[in-house]
Amino acid sequence: MAATKRTQHELQHKSKIALQKATDPVEKLRLACLTRGAGGIKGLARTFKIMDDDESRSLDRKEFAKGIHDYGITEIEKETIDELFSIFDKDGSGSIDFDEFLVKLRPAMSQNRKNLIYQAFKKLDKTGDGVVTIEDLKGVYSASKHPKYLSGEWTEDQVLRQFLDSFDSQDKDGKITQEEFENYYVGVSASVDSDAYFDLMMRNAWKL
Repeated sequence: MAATKRTQHELQHKSKIALQKATDPVEKLRLACLTRGAGGIKGLARTFKIMDDDESRSLDRKEFAKGIHDYGITEIEKETIDELFSIFDKDGSGSIDFDEFLVKLRPAMSQNRKNLIYQAFKKLDKTGDGVVTIEDLKGVYSASKHPKYLSGEWTEDQVLRQFLDSFDSQDKDGKITQEEFENYYVGVSASVDSDAYFDLMMRNAWKL
């Protein structure tokens, strides 16, 4: 399911150490996101998406710098941000493609891991509309063993909403898109070195 506290802690610790040694600008930004846990890259993506008022899926230099600043990434100096923008603005148009940027920022992942993430999302997305809601989760994710459900504090819907929120970032709108789900699991994947363990974890979590 969502990353455990131990997995999150290990990822954050590993990323902080690696960030101190990193010299490549893209790797620096990637690690700065992952020091915030498995949802770090997803959180930055959401910040940029909120800023994209005209829904052009592109960012100019000023928006790019503001997004990094607004997300609270202070570990990256202005010179590195300028360098990053130039790396992503290959054609020198003065803007970068939001989706291409995200693909490059995500840590490398084997095809097997990508397939498992895709299978898990498809299982959750019962209606097949590309968005997971509380209704989709009913019957797929059981609330019955959640401590707050057992104690009577929460209803089934409250448990399911909290589960969705663990994948969601700033706006907590009770919905997960496939992109958000993938961005989240890219972070989880970065914390798991072994392909076999990632495979086992995903199959057990989602009963694949």
